[in-house]
Amino acid sequence: MKIEIEKGQDKPLLSDGQHHVTITDIEEGESENKGIPFFAVRFENEDGYVSHRFYQSRAGMSNIISLFERVGIDVNEGIELDTKQLMGKELDIEVGERSYSDPNTGSERTLKQAMDFVAI
Repeated sequence: MKIEIEKGQDKPLLSDGQHHVTITDIEEGESENKGIPFFAVRFENEDGYVSHRFYQSRAGMSNIISLFERVGIDVNEGIELDTKQLMGKELDIEVGERSYSDPNTGSERTLKQAMDFVAI
């Protein structure tokens, strides 16, 4: 098997705490269990990276709106947001861990994620 290493893949996960980051990648998908659309953002700096999924659901919209507002993109009712607008934007984030129960196995899982988005 050949494994290709892309730029930035050798970076470690960011440590817990506040970090100044740049949005370097955005991938779109659907949740494995309920088919909810999401986009995953890679927040990166010279120390490492962390990825965070933003779910396009009623509960997830406040996080999506907060992210766009934190990078200086106006959010108004009736407009359509484009995740491409986020690429290359800088902001401060708080990195931490979140635990949840895996719906497939019932076991507890922990993941590192961006927990707060701070305007710069």
